[in-house]
Amino acid sequence: MLTQSILLVVLIVGGTALLSWPLGRYMKWAMDPNDPSSGIAGWKNRAFRAVGGPLATQDQDWKRYILAMLAFNVVMFVIVYGILALQQHLPLNPDGKEALHADLIFNTAASFTTNTNLQHYSGEVSLSYLSQLGGLMWLQFVSAATGVAALAALARGLAGRPLGNFFVDVQRASFLVLLPVAFVFAILLVLGGVPMTFDGAAVVTTLESVQQTIARGPVAAFVSIKQLGTNGGGFFGPNSTHPLENPTFWTNMIEMVAIILIPMACVWMFGRIIGRMRHSAVIFAVMLAFIAVKITGAVYFEAAPTQAFANLPIEQNVGNLEGKELRFGATGGPLWSVLTTSTSNGSVGSMHDSLNPMTGLMPMVGMWLNATFGGVGVGMINMFLYIVVGVFLAGMMIGRTPEYLGWRVEAREVKLALFALLAHGLFILGGTAIFAATPWGADTLNNVGPHGFSEILYEFSSASANNGSGFEGLGDDTVPWNIATAIVMLLARFIPIILPLAIVGSLSAKRRSAESAGTLSVEGGVFATMLASTIVVIGALTFFPAATLGPIAEHVMFMN
Repeated sequence: MLTQSILLVVLIVGGTALLSWPLGRYMKWAMDPNDPSSGIAGWKNRAFRAVGGPLATQDQDWKRYILAMLAFNVVMFVIVYGILALQQHLPLNPDGKEALHADLIFNTAASFTTNTNLQHYSGEVSLSYLSQLGGLMWLQFVSAATGVAALAALARGLAGRPLGNFFVDVQRASFLVLLPVAFVFAILLVLGGVPMTFDGAAVVTTLESVQQTIARGPVAAFVSIKQLGTNGGGFFGPNSTHPLENPTFWTNMIEMVAIILIPMACVWMFGRIIGRMRHSAVIFAVMLAFIAVKITGAVYFEAAPTQAFANLPIEQNVGNLEGKELRFGATGGPLWSVLTTSTSNGSVGSMHDSLNPMTGLMPMVGMWLNATFGGVGVGMINMFLYIVVGVFLAGMMIGRTPEYLGWRVEAREVKLALFALLAHGLFILGGTAIFAATPWGADTLNNVGPHGFSEILYEFSSASANNGSGFEGLGDDTVPWNIATAIVMLLARFIPIILPLAIVGSLSAKRRSAESAGTLSVEGGVFATMLASTIVVIGALTFFPAATLGPIAEHVMFMN
């Protein structure tokens, strides 16, 4: 069993890492052509500027780039809010779905606009095909494209070039990156048995002569971009544990590859745009090391039998199989839980509420650090925040002026980076404290004690990390939960994009100096160690107390 587990992890993570290299090269060509005025690059650049109209004709500074991004996202939010509110009057509603209540519409529109896809509803029960495709799936493309565009702009700024134009970048990311890759994966999923139809629910007669209604729809297209765009929102309520979203062992592997493919490729795209591939290789290695530690911990801790069956006459000798899909194997659940939370994807391949306590800690760590590949585009942006802080600390320790890629890092840049990192912790811990101490959270729990606390902690971690997965065991479709998590998702989405672009704007206003023998190299083991240490220290200082009240306390209780 151990050998099989190792082979599965190596095949998924290692194979995807290899695939990410050529995809990163292609993404650089798509997002940042060497000569945007000639050949194919010139043709597509002119086409995108024509579609964007007057707003896309000129490059933008960091302030105008941010304003364009925010305005575009407001329009996205309003359109989808309208579709969800009026779905009962709109076409592509063969099963006659009614409108959701207002606070759930607000939560859902905010969730998909922010690339979170936190779902307090079941799609097959509540939403029409138009809402699923024309509303939510459209957001899965353009919200992911927003992250890729922001990373490309940040990389151009660090390379000493204009940031570009947001409206051109979001088109490049949508039509040249996400759409073609999603088309390929959708075909693979259809071949694997995932349905793709606009017919309504099927009514069938079982072997017991009982009529059963089976929901279906254009599932393959939805699932493809939900995984590739680190969206994670499921067409069905059970997400990727549903047999029509993920029918076989092979579709399970395809979807796990899709979860981490583009986030990995974003690191290589970043390196190619700034012209420092060895630097991006170091960053990639640090991210890979963190994800390997989390996978190892998750698989190891889940090898212990579940305490839920401790007093039952059930033999347990293959680890914790509670809440798992047996067709995916014992390793599939914990592996998926780490991949989906390391990349802010949020889809689930098992019931996270059924994970052993310390296994459940591993997904939380992924969302707390929020930089081990992370969301499409924004994962590398979050890592940039850690780099700024780490470079500054290293410079202070050795008594030299901190520099990153020739840019002098000073107090202003560090303050902005720390504000973004600490805001993430504030949203998680502040929200958890309020809901754990009030009926807003306590009355929605199905569990008490440390496990119930973990459910609340996980929900706010998921919202703040723009992840979207849920620990479940939580009645979260209430007005307080819908409003609170929606606000957290909106703030946690845009603060970590706005502030890094502001940092780049601040750096660009300075004179760039050539790197010397006294400059900390960003291409070696010292930098990798410094970066990893910065991530661990900030993460531990911020979240360890909360971890001790939740999964660690529950683990200790079971040991006793």
